[in-house]
Amino acid sequence: MSAETSTTATVEELAKRHLVMNFTPAAKYRNESLPIFVRGEGCYVYDESGKRYFDGLAGLFCTQLGYSHGAEVGEAVARQMSELPFQTTWSVAHPPAAKLAAELADLAPGDLNRVFLTSSGSESNEAAIKLARQYHISRGEHARRKFIARRVAYHGTSFGAMSLNGMVQVRKMFEPLMSGVRHVSNTKRYRRPGQETEAEFTAFLLAELESLILQEGADTIAAIIMEPLQNAGGSLTPPEGYFQGVRELCDRHGILLIADEVITGFGRLGEWFGSIHYGFQPDIITFAKGIASAYVPLGGLIAGDRVIETVLDGPAGMYNHALTYSGHPVACAAALANLEIMRRLDVQGNVKAASATFAAELERLRENPIVGDIRGDGYHRSLELVTDKATKSWASEHLDATEFVNQHLTPAAAEAGVLCRLAVDSEGNPLLQLSPPLVADAAAIGELVGLVEQTLSKAVASGGLR
Repeated sequence: MSAETSTTATVEELAKRHLVMNFTPAAKYRNESLPIFVRGEGCYVYDESGKRYFDGLAGLFCTQLGYSHGAEVGEAVARQMSELPFQTTWSVAHPPAAKLAAELADLAPGDLNRVFLTSSGSESNEAAIKLARQYHISRGEHARRKFIARRVAYHGTSFGAMSLNGMVQVRKMFEPLMSGVRHVSNTKRYRRPGQETEAEFTAFLLAELESLILQEGADTIAAIIMEPLQNAGGSLTPPEGYFQGVRELCDRHGILLIADEVITGFGRLGEWFGSIHYGFQPDIITFAKGIASAYVPLGGLIAGDRVIETVLDGPAGMYNHALTYSGHPVACAAALANLEIMRRLDVQGNVKAASATFAAELERLRENPIVGDIRGDGYHRSLELVTDKATKSWASEHLDATEFVNQHLTPAAAEAGVLCRLAVDSEGNPLLQLSPPLVADAAAIGELVGLVEQTLSKAVASGGLR
């Protein structure tokens, strides 16, 4: 494309011709319109025509502050750019990275005092894989190279992180991946036996996990990785005592416990970390997204003193991992400003105060003919949609789930002016996920649920599902 053509083409034309977009179907490059967002304010984003959308997904579970604090974070970024726009953390340090590491250590539970910084959630989980492997090697346990994750869980798109994924459709094209990854059941209650108690469900999950540990050989397992609230599969919360039981199994068998908090970290569940919210102590926390409200790319891991000191005393004499942008001073400055604003606005308190309202507002939607299950916690909620509430399944003879999502639900959401995650889950049911900015108050939550109600009503009517 010539320079002249590029200046006369619309943004949509340029994007379709040149920009390869994340998980974007071919139709969006060809015959379907491509939304172009140009500005944001509060919980809203605006497209180039001026249409306003309630961002019910906080970008991608990450714009904790919404869209009105870019200027303030930008001032911190500008100051840092004028002082020290870049420096590595390869045997040197600088104020933004050191201060951010210390602040994260204060926020994290227990003895999680050591921070390695990355640029994304995938990189963070990749770093945790290597740290767990090196920890066991440093202790002379070279056989501990396996990892246990959960079915349908998503941990990233890089090679190691993708290997942890329990989402078959994301990983199967690229197999064989990292060897030694095993998967156990997640904590989805919908479709479990109706008479099963929460204690019985917890016992089932823990018995299955321990059975796998023993089958594989406890001395071959490096770590178990789990999200406090599992995102993929639709806001899957843990039953009472589950994570405490997982912690006990890890301690008994010498396995590290990694909490993937890329989504649940930094207020999404009303605490700085989801592991605090659910009352368990990981050995490693991985994070990204909300650390800087996604205004700049930043991620990392927080590890216990025991883990890092063991590695430093091991044969390599260092954590044998590095990234050019680890601890980037500008990204760290943005994160420090973001955390300061979050404290000032008390976003955790806001989530705690409005969480019950969110749940109650969503409960009204259960009367809709296709709403089968409503679940979640804090500011992470999901609706599972079905045509047969008795069998808890999508059983329409004239409209399959994918067609309903693509041709009815997605256009209805766009018409209503709401952004949410719309997908078909691994069991064939449509999911509608909501995870709004943490600055959304009770009134905003009511507005969001109202827009979802409009979306569902429109989709049901257009799809002939009344």
